[in-house]
Amino acid sequence: MSRRRWTLRRTLVVGTGALVAIGLLVAGILTTVALRSFVYERLDAQVLEDLERAVGPGGPAGEEGPEQPRSFIDDGPAERVGSLQAVLGEDGSVRESAYVTDTGDEVTLTDEQEQLLQSADLTDGVPATVDLGPEIGVFRVVSGTQAGTTVIAGRSVEDVTATTTALALILLTVSGATLLLILVGLAVVVTRSLRPLSRVAAVADRVAVRELADGEVDIPDRVQAADTDPDTEVGRVGRSLNTLLGHVEDALTSRQHSEAQLRRFIADASHELRTPLASIRGYAQLSQAEGAPMTPTQERSFDRISAESARMADLVDDLLLLARLDAGQSLREDAVDLTLLVIDTVSDAHAADSTREWRLGEVDDEAIVPGDENRIRQVLSNLLRNAHTHTPPGTVVTTSLWADDTHATIRVTDDGPGIDPSVRDRLFERFARGDHSRNRDAGSTGLGLSIAHAIIVAHDGTITVDSEPGDTTFTVRLPLHRTQP
Repeated sequence: MSRRRWTLRRTLVVGTGALVAIGLLVAGILTTVALRSFVYERLDAQVLEDLERAVGPGGPAGEEGPEQPRSFIDDGPAERVGSLQAVLGEDGSVRESAYVTDTGDEVTLTDEQEQLLQSADLTDGVPATVDLGPEIGVFRVVSGTQAGTTVIAGRSVEDVTATTTALALILLTVSGATLLLILVGLAVVVTRSLRPLSRVAAVADRVAVRELADGEVDIPDRVQAADTDPDTEVGRVGRSLNTLLGHVEDALTSRQHSEAQLRRFIADASHELRTPLASIRGYAQLSQAEGAPMTPTQERSFDRISAESARMADLVDDLLLLARLDAGQSLREDAVDLTLLVIDTVSDAHAADSTREWRLGEVDDEAIVPGDENRIRQVLSNLLRNAHTHTPPGTVVTTSLWADDTHATIRVTDDGPGIDPSVRDRLFERFARGDHSRNRDAGSTGLGLSIAHAIIVAHDGTITVDSEPGDTTFTVRLPLHRTQP
């Protein structure tokens, strides 16, 4: 399942908020690192001062001899809480050590702590960090050697850790509150800024759902004047949309006018042609009925005049019917029994053409639809005539009918050569012919399927085709009569 695309508002708010969050995070990290570095520099300076005082005159490393006092911290000024000093002899053993607790008491380091201190890789004059265990924690220590005696001075990093931790928490809290306020502000500002664009999009949505393919076209929707300011990006979009809608409305109105004129012309021409065509057929039949001697050429000419006038009369009737359907002429709405209609149409096809096998497939006992019986009969006749015209002798044509809760479905299937794919997509257009893949005789006008399509659409139904070599199926679906359960 594809991820739902984010709206522009969400993208702007979340994207900007993410950038601000990254900026605050980087600023907080840099601030914390800078403060930690500064505090460690101050701590190192204090540790070096302690070392200098310890190795100076009067310090534990400044005198040697049995009369040296056991406690070296008491010899100098009071040490700060958390400070540490140790004296190592020439053999590396700890001669004296002391640590000032949080209460200000001086305690001697334990053997384990002294071993940790002895094992530390210390360089004289270079502060280093040593973990002396969970009891007293981590220390920043520095060593110095004088007259074979090594003095180690150090201070606890607890204050440094507490300071940097407190700063990090403060920065996290302040940054979180700041980010929340920024997101709320961004949401308000972006929402207000995108309101004109939302109104423009609403106009585009309303226009998009309008049916513009047929009939009278009217597009009253326009972007408000307040959203067409040319000095803003959204205003330019709104102004351009209004201009586009105006051009589309003009073009569709012009198209509708041209189509209406063409339909009127076809209807008028078809109507006017019926009389002279009837006269031509009548005179041809009258001449043939006289029985006067004719040359073979005259006889053939009169036969062709009769046949072509009849074909042209059928073409005129088809064009007139299409023109009336295009103009929205209403059809009768009777209760049409499709079961009897299908049986009658298949029987007529069998009587008219015995070179093909006309089968009656599955047929429901009762399928009643509202509509014009003569027009629906014309659709079925056109479909069967289409099978006769475009398939070779011996083809099996099967007509089936069944109904569900809402629709009746008619299928006309043949095992002929199929429809050329290049023709299939435009098969229901006027004067479309499938002669590339299916045989046709000279009497086909290419209007039969277009008439069938127009009649079915006028009945609120659908007609489709599926075709491959050996299996071509036309499917007609019509809504059932309202009174049918």
